[in-house]
Parts: sequence; C-alpha cells; structure tokens
Amino acid sequence: MAYELRSARYLAAEALEKAVAPGDTVIDATMGNGHDTLLLCRLAGAQGRVYAFDVQRQAVENTRKRLLDAGMLDRARLFCLGHEHISEQVKEPVSAAVFNLGWLPGGDHAVTTRWETTKTAVESALSLLRPLGVLVICAYPGHPEGEKERTALISLLAALPPQGYNVLEQRFLNAGEGAPVCFLVQKQRRADDAKEDDARVDV
Repeated sequence: MAYELRSARYLAAEALEKAVAPGDTVIDATMGNGHDTLLLCRLAGAQGRVYAFDVQRQAVENTRKRLLDAGMLDRARLFCLGHEHISEQVKEPVSAAVFNLGWLPGGDHAVTTRWETTKTAVESALSLLRPLGVLVICAYPGHPEGEKERTALISLLAALPPQGYNVLEQRFLNAGEGAPVCFLVQKQRRADDAKEDDARVDV
C-alpha cells in the first residue's frame, strides 16, 4: 500500500495507534464530538480506561452517543469539566493524552480553548505520562486564540529537558500560515526503566 502524507489529525491518530496498547489508561483532554475518545477506547480495549474532558455539555452528549453506538461507553469516564481539571480526576500514569484544540466542530466558534487553561492541562498531562508515553496536541493557528496557543506551546514544549522528553513539531510548510500543527511529545525511559524491561525479557 502506498504511503500518503495526510493532515495533522491523521498524524495524531497514527501516533496514538503506535503508543496505546490494550489495558492502558489514556486521556482525551478535549472530547469534542468524540472521535478521539472512540479511538482511544478502541486502542485501550475492554480492560483499559479512558478519561475524557470537555467544558461543553453538547460535546459530552455527542461523545456519549458515539461511544454508546459503538458499544464502548463502559470503557470511558466522561467529565463535563475543563481540561484544566485533569489532575483532580486522573491519579494514575497514562500511556497517552490527546488535545485537539480550538472549538467544537459544528458548535459556537466563540467558545474555544484558551491558553490559560490549556497550559495547566498540558502540564498536568505531562506529569502523568509514564515512560514512553506520548502527548499529542493538534493546534489551529488560523484564529487569534489558536495562534496564541500555538506560539505558547512552542515555548513551553521547547523548554522541556531533552534528557526527559523528545519533542516533535509536524506541519505542512506549503499549507499556509493558518494550517494545523501537530505536536508530539514522548517521555523518555530512565535507565532504571530500561533495566527492568531487560530483566523481564531475561526471565
């Protein structure tokens, strides 16, 4: 099958499919219409756990219906809360956290994610990542708040210590200034983690 470069959303899904395994705990920080939540439920499996957040009741209901129709509602905990409250609800390490910033597709464009709360949420998600866990963020700089988030994310993520994280920015250079951007962050394994993995293999 031919390889095809596609959108930032496609790149985000591709990263999640590689990072999440059955039984994992994961976070959808911006559930929207539930597409990422459903993907995470499928990847984490029946024994996994998905925590999903959105400040808009309509987003929660849209996601609930999508999961119910797919027979996966029992795999997720849906919170009608802003993602800045992640650390209050999630207490265990996660293998992945996904952010799809901006507004609810088909909803009020005046209701959008904002850097003040996005920053808190991203920092919380980073603190919860287990070794080799990934943080996936799609940002949309085609509107003023989206550009603010993109610029601030670059500063925040670029400052992460290279000994602890690998950080990648993916964007299409010929798609214009307002094109979506996908940020990928992976927490590195510590030497102790690698030794533990080797020990399991030896046994």
